[in-house]
Amino acid sequence: MKTGNRKYLDMLMQVRDIRKNYLAKIVTNPKGEEWCISKHLLAASMRLIEVGTKEQAKGNKKESEAYFKSAFDLYSLFFAINMKMISVEKIKESDVKKFSPLNKFSELVKKMVDCCKEW
Repeated sequence: MKTGNRKYLDMLMQVRDIRKNYLAKIVTNPKGEEWCISKHLLAASMRLIEVGTKEQAKGNKKESEAYFKSAFDLYSLFFAINMKMISVEKIKESDVKKFSPLNKFSELVKKMVDCCKEW
């Protein structure tokens, strides 16, 4: 809206359709809030990466690493939910700030996406 160019709004719908199509391949048979939490976890992780990159460009290495770690934790939680390693209900029962499985899920995702390991 800042530019006044309606083409961006049209493009937004195309982006939304792409997101829906690919998310539907990952989030199969969502129960309860799995669909919503999945899209929010991915969106939040992307935004944290953007902020981390800006902080890194400013020379704020420590701050950028905190953003990147949080982004990866959210990304890992997305996969933990969608691989049925944990339920949304279990997460809702926990205090997210003290949610200890995040580290476990992050370690599992690191092992799953090890690009040096040939399957």
